[in-house]
Amino acid sequence: MDDGFEYFLKKFGNGFDRREVSQGSIEHYKGRLPAKLMEYWQAYGWCGYADGLFWTVNPQDYKPVVDAFLDGTEFATSDTYHVIAKNGFGELYLWGEETAQSLTISSYFNKYFYHAWAPKRHGDPRAVTSFFAFQSPEYNDLDGLFSPALKTLGRLKYDEIYGFVPALAFGGEPSLKRLKKVKDVEHMLLLAQLEPLQHWEFPGWNLAEDVDS
Repeated sequence: MDDGFEYFLKKFGNGFDRREVSQGSIEHYKGRLPAKLMEYWQAYGWCGYADGLFWTVNPQDYKPVVDAFLDGTEFATSDTYHVIAKNGFGELYLWGEETAQSLTISSYFNKYFYHAWAPKRHGDPRAVTSFFAFQSPEYNDLDGLFSPALKTLGRLKYDEIYGFVPALAFGGEPSLKRLKKVKDVEHMLLLAQLEPLQHWEFPGWNLAEDVDS
């Protein structure tokens, strides 16, 4: 364990509902995803943390979702992206083979964040360590809904998220009464069909800045 992942575990606790990572998966992503990430996979598997608030995942499971959301966008051809983690509401953390952890998709809002500074860190093993170290339970929660959803709906499994039904694309605000436990891939494929993916900046961040600035 390195200091970065140790700090992540200090905030999120030990994993649960673990899937072991096969050697075949390691070979498949060798040279495409960082070696440091695959070290974490081998040590900790793909699993949930903080009662399902945050998950490390098998990127192959989410390829159809990535394809559906990015279809027709500039990202479909600018890089090859893989989901390396998700949160309990279906926020997807994507790693680009050329641009590192540069893209995040909030499936429930059909919006994306593009981190323009990420390409500067591509190839640096500290990029993966930093990705986990800088995660926080507060950031991965959505309007404080996770704890009441956990209490009301029960703990998520590896292939589940808390999804809004009806989807937020139809209007209204995120609320506990609209949350249901749903199969993540099926639900997010439906969300991707409802409206085009839109850009959404973090408050106070200039994500459109030149990557060379």
